[in-house]
Amino acid sequence: MGFLYGRAALPGGVRECEIAWDKGVLTRVDTVSSDVTAELPEGWLILPGLVDEHCHGGGGASFPDAKDSAEVAQAAGEHLAHGTTSIAAALTTLSVERMEAGASLLADAVEDGTLAAILIEGPFLSSERAGAQNPAYLETPSVEIANRLLTAARGHAWGMTLAPELSGASEVVDLLLEHGVVPTWGHTHAEAGPARELQERAMAGGATPVATHLFNAMRELRHRAPGPVAEYLAAARRGSCVVELIGDGVHISSELVRNVVEIVGPENIALITDAMAAAGMADGTYELGGLRVHVTDGQARLRGGNLAGGTSHLLDIVRTVVGAGVDMNDAVTMASATPARVMGLTDRGSLEVGKRADLLVVDEELRPRRVYRAGQLVAQDGKLVA
Repeated sequence: MGFLYGRAALPGGVRECEIAWDKGVLTRVDTVSSDVTAELPEGWLILPGLVDEHCHGGGGASFPDAKDSAEVAQAAGEHLAHGTTSIAAALTTLSVERMEAGASLLADAVEDGTLAAILIEGPFLSSERAGAQNPAYLETPSVEIANRLLTAARGHAWGMTLAPELSGASEVVDLLLEHGVVPTWGHTHAEAGPARELQERAMAGGATPVATHLFNAMRELRHRAPGPVAEYLAAARRGSCVVELIGDGVHISSELVRNVVEIVGPENIALITDAMAAAGMADGTYELGGLRVHVTDGQARLRGGNLAGGTSHLLDIVRTVVGAGVDMNDAVTMASATPARVMGLTDRGSLEVGKRADLLVVDEELRPRRVYRAGQLVAQDGKLVA
């Protein structure tokens, strides 16, 4: 059993509360009675464990490039130490054979509890918006290739990213819907028409698609050539699309994050890190999907200048967007409840009785102090507990 007393970010707002758990499940989340003294120091706050639906690595290790389970655990552990208690490892575009092997390795990590799920990002992406995806391995959407990748993931892929304008994309979307996998739109040069058409096809199949790191690696929003961005914002406003935002202040401005929250609401936004191996590490040279990435002043870029993933933890992003004026509870929703819902993780993402006891205790500067997963203390002060 375990207990915490103090201010907590609850679905209804931040308030003083008593939280208790037993056998890894929350059994009490209630207002503190007048005779209970808060255990936590003044200014500290209890958050639900954070949920990152889109991460490529951290701590010096890369999910798509991992050679063994130890490297997968190294990357996941970096983010767990900073409060991300559920993480989806994202593949990047490589040869189909390498992506199959990567999906199988990551599936092992889901089955042993290291990861929560897998995101297959590629290889059906636009060569005009490849970003840090390896252009040598981009493929025309193919049901055969998609089925190979889904089979290798063994039912643990929550989503697959593809560019909706490519020939064959609609057939791949139909396959994803058959498997209960979320279509995610990204690395796309689509005009508004194709973006809307495939969005509506997925919705008709019962899915709530995801716009992969909205604005990044995507045709820009222009008033006479709007591209896909306005379509995805409109769909999110209707509650029929979730938009991912890399809210680190580098990929998009924090003011724009605030604007999108005001337009579509936090329940339709997932904050993501898109982090690669350099998250939590010093500047230097790292690998992402077989490409060399140079990190300077915390920004990861290819030699040509393209951004190549993030270097933040999800809690860093929460801190950044709150600093830009986003409401604390909205930021927490976007970093926990929304991505948990996207990935079908119904047992986590908020501090409610019956949910898994995933908790993050932060100080007044929103720095990690304690991390609990399923009721077990797993990290203190940004370091894993041995």
